[in-house]
Amino acid sequence: MIPELRKTTEQKMQKSLDALKSDLGKVRTGRAHTGLLDHVQVDYYGSPVPIAQVANVTLVDSRTIGVQPWEKNMVGKVEKAIRDADLGLNPATQGDLIRVPMPMLTEERRRELIKVVKHEGENAKVAIRNLRRDANGTLKEALKKKEVSEDDERRAQDDIQKLTDRFVAEVDKMLTEKEKDLMAV
Repeated sequence: MIPELRKTTEQKMQKSLDALKSDLGKVRTGRAHTGLLDHVQVDYYGSPVPIAQVANVTLVDSRTIGVQPWEKNMVGKVEKAIRDADLGLNPATQGDLIRVPMPMLTEERRRELIKVVKHEGENAKVAIRNLRRDANGTLKEALKKKEVSEDDERRAQDDIQKLTDRFVAEVDKMLTEKEKDLMAV
């Protein structure tokens, strides 16, 4: 019972970490990366689909994303979808290639983004601590029902605490890297 609890708790904590990584990927630094457009939905014959399903998304250079729709009639729709995605991007069409230049970040905007990043990190830490609380609650229940001994419960709680510490440290590391990224001009 205890090894299963540890395993599921670790998997859930890893999911929290992955979710944070995904959220941090959405926070824009000054550099271009194709993952920025992953969540943009394009109207393709009446149904919203991810941009990667209707166009080839590449890096033209370090500050420009190139989007080349596979169908000529999709150019306008893709450009509109990128503009409406609320990412602060202003795409420009050149023939059938849509160029998406990354605007420079002002110092003030960088500070705002760092606040957003810290908030995301705090949410991830709270999620990880809640998982610890749930696991410890399950252990206490098992102890009451005499499914585990007090020693085993104590050891398992220590183990869960070590897991929690490891994942919280991982979150801190990710936040530090992202802050460094944001402050790099």
